[in-house]
Amino acid sequence: MIHQFAASKNATPAQIALAWVLAQKPWIVPIPGTTKLHRLTENNAAAAIELTAAELQEMEAASVHIKVTGTRYTEAMEKSTGL
Repeated sequence: MIHQFAASKNATPAQIALAWVLAQKPWIVPIPGTTKLHRLTENNAAAAIELTAAELQEMEAASVHIKVTGTRYTEAMEKSTGL
């Protein structure tokens, strides 16, 4: 699905993912990591991608079908968080 959005916006899937994060809340700032200048340029271009309310709703509806598995941290890292 993200590939379809990317194609319709003439963007990469990574750019759509970043545009989605940017559309969530004005105070949320994604911090993608890269060591390649062309990827930095590509990531920055995501800020210019506008997702409509309908597109955001469609993405949200599709995302409920994605099963998230695994833990956020290893056991040792979890212990160091103090939670």
